[in-house]
Formats: sequence, structure tokens, C-alpha cells
Amino acid sequence: MATSPSTEDTAAGRRWTVAVLGPGGIGGLLGALLSRAGHQVICVAGETTARALREEGLRVRSAQFGDFTASVEADTELREPVDLCLVTVKHTSLNAALERIPPRMVEDGLVVPLLNGIEHPDALRRYFGPQRVAPGVIRVESTRVAPGTVEHGSPFTEIDLAGPADRLAAPAALLRAAGVRTRVAEDETTVLWAKLAFLAPFALLTTRYGITIGRVRTERRAELTALVEEAAAVSQACGAPADPAKALALYDAFPADAKSSMQRDAEAGRPLELDAIGGALLRSAGRHGIDVPTATRLVAELAAGVGPD
Repeated sequence: MATSPSTEDTAAGRRWTVAVLGPGGIGGLLGALLSRAGHQVICVAGETTARALREEGLRVRSAQFGDFTASVEADTELREPVDLCLVTVKHTSLNAALERIPPRMVEDGLVVPLLNGIEHPDALRRYFGPQRVAPGVIRVESTRVAPGTVEHGSPFTEIDLAGPADRLAAPAALLRAAGVRTRVAEDETTVLWAKLAFLAPFALLTTRYGITIGRVRTERRAELTALVEEAAAVSQACGAPADPAKALALYDAFPADAKSSMQRDAEAGRPLELDAIGGALLRSAGRHGIDVPTATRLVAELAAGVGPD
């Protein structure tokens, strides 16, 4: 039976057993880094991906971490207890993917979802139990280009975990030791909204107009500013402080050729996380009586299939 290693165990090199549900751009990168750090990594995915991982491993191309191949285990269902389960599927496939992880396999471990949006922790707690889930957010640009092959384009990989510091000290240390800058914050609302308030304008505008963030901040500056202010107002109403000026400065510092994950999904013809990102923003705005006209229009246009002009 898996047990939760202590921070001291991690520092001493204790080997963790980690499941990765959804070894795509994010899960594949993290799984490969943890495997390279010496931990047992079990990737849980569909049969095609699982077979590719068993035969060829996880292949990473990264300016930050180098190019390497990591050996991992892979299966279509988790069949042994783990210390940590990283949930890194798209929100659009979360319900189906959870069937691959029997709750008893993480009853002595921790589930860390790294999904976009703010509404998934409640669903995961209903499935795994309220004490087993500690949500996090990740800031990275990483894409699965083929089963088992990940291209990591950003010069950073950062995770914020939400929950009690004593409970999350060990998994945070594990991720740091693998090369991922990781912080722990007590306030879950602040952590999740910090990501959503930044992501929603980025995702909605790049996807609606089919342009990079560099072109958004020049050609669609007024819409970007309006969206940032709307998202900040909703975030503050939900109890998470937000600074529109700081958000705009971050967009201005972003690599000009950066694309959102939603935009990449649209380009590839995959389902969009529109409801988890834009829909969640609108629902929160509605609960607090906040008018968000720019977000409302963009979500409606994307939902109707309106694409780049």
C-alpha cells in the first residue's frame, strides 16, 4: 500500500510512485521529468498512447530541460496504489478519464489536478473524497505532437499547489527536485482565479481571431483590456484579488508568437475547453451580478463556431 512520503524522505531520495492521468503536453512533460529524477511513473491513457509509451518511452524536446527519453510504465487503468496522481487531461475528457483511476488506488495518496478552470475540484472531491484532492495550476507551454512525444516551448515550468502547507510540502519538494518551480499557497480560490483571470482573455481572443498573443496585444488591444478588466472584476467578487494593470504587463512580456492551448485545440480540430474557461467566467459573473459584455460576446461566438475572420 502506498504511503505519503515525508519531505525528509524526498530529500533523502525516497522513490515515489506517481500516476499521470493524461500523458499529453503537460502530463507527459511532468511524467518524464519525474521518471528522470528516479521515480516510478505510471502513465494512464488510451491503448494507442499506452502502447507507444511502453515501447518507446516519453520523448521530450525542451530548451529548458534538454532533449531526452524517459522510461515509464503505461496502462489503460491504474492497477496499483500510488503516492501521487497527477490529473492532466483536458477538461473535455475528464469524466471519461476518471474511470481509469479507481479511487481505492489513491486512498493513501494525493490527487493533484492541473486543469484549466475553477469548477473541477468539486467534481474530483466527489469522486476521490474531499481529503485526497489538492488542486494546482501550471504555467507552461508544452504540446503533445504525437503519442509519447512532447515539445516544451516555454522557458519556464511553474506550478502553484493549493492547500495546507504541511500536507503539500512533500509533493512540492518532489516537483522541485525534478526541476519544476513549485509554490504552495493556502487559499485555493486565489490560486485558481489567478490562473483563470489570466487565461480567459488569452484563450478567448487568440482562439476567436486565430492570432498569437503578440498580435492580440497590438491589433485587439481594446478587447484585451476590456476582457482583463472584466475577469479581474469577477475574480475580486469571488474573493481573489486581481490587478488588471499587472495582467496587461504580463501579456506584454509574453513571447509574441505564443498561442493558447485552446487555440491549438481549435487548429487541430479538437474539442475546446470553452465551458471550463469562458463558461466558468460567465457563470461566476452571473452569480455576482457583474456585467461582462466582451466575454459574453466572445464565448457566444466561439460556441456558435465563429472562427477567425
